[in-house]
Amino acid sequence: MKKIGVIGAGSWGTALAVTLSDKGHQVKIWDIDEEHLGKLSTDRQNARYLPDVPFNENLQITESMREALADVEMALFSAPAQHFRNALGGALPYINKNTVIVNVAKGIEQKTLKRMSEVAFELDKNLKYVALSGPSHAEEVGRFLPTTVAVASESIEIAEYAQDVFMTDRFRVYTNHDVTGVELGGALKNIIALGAGISDGMGYGDNAKAAMMTRGIAEISRLGVKLGADVHTFSGLTGIGDLIVTCTSMHSRNRRCGIMIGEGMNPKEATKKIGMVVEGMFTTEAAYELAQKVGVEMPITESIYAVINEKTDAREAVNNLMRRNKKHEGV
Repeated sequence: MKKIGVIGAGSWGTALAVTLSDKGHQVKIWDIDEEHLGKLSTDRQNARYLPDVPFNENLQITESMREALADVEMALFSAPAQHFRNALGGALPYINKNTVIVNVAKGIEQKTLKRMSEVAFELDKNLKYVALSGPSHAEEVGRFLPTTVAVASESIEIAEYAQDVFMTDRFRVYTNHDVTGVELGGALKNIIALGAGISDGMGYGDNAKAAMMTRGIAEISRLGVKLGADVHTFSGLTGIGDLIVTCTSMHSRNRRCGIMIGEGMNPKEATKKIGMVVEGMFTTEAAYELAQKVGVEMPITESIYAVINEKTDAREAVNNLMRRNKKHEGV
């Protein structure tokens, strides 16, 4: 069994900490919010973000990042994507060169337009880095409902190491060599989930949502291939798999936020009402700029960018998408 430190005690970090500790690993979890840590320690559950999922004796709460990462073989980062740089940068003095770094944040850093692995290797080019992604709501993983994800690393040995650490009879893990594709699929599907929610909020039905998802994966793939990803990755767990679960489930913050926008709520107010980070709102901004930078057409992303920045309303954005010039489906 391994010693594992978890940085970030939101719903997803907590669900993975519970999964790992239930397997018998010695897990310590830390979060920047001291009041939140105090509640975790007192309640022995994450009542704020993942209620009714009790902690076992293998899961310890610590008030120190240094203590959480002392002598660990794996450090799992579950900070929001826009805070990953600071979280990893703050942790590097406490981890050694053999520590495997697992990142589960799904996003693109604003301003730099970097994926999370690019951020990580900018901080330390020698990191043993793994991206974990796939269709995996924390609410289900924390309750040990069957879930399947993928871990991606430039090193197959490191990916297989992470696979062995995480895999249980309720949490199946595949390996993948395509870090670029895995990270982009996980990040960009949040944009499409916002769009699916907006469509649902306007009452546009299943046909519209199916079109949103199908054309959404097409533009995700276009950008991914342009940036060096394997197109086949977007047909797998971290592409279409994650897209399906995020666009169809009420567990999805991005979809719920989109629904409120589609019903007429101001985008900023909708985000505030969710009460947790809505990654798609940040990723839409970054993906819009990235697509412009590399010359990739992403009409759904462009439309959602216009809606959340209040340049157009949701209904007009849908009309504009439907009225686009005719095309062959493969384009």
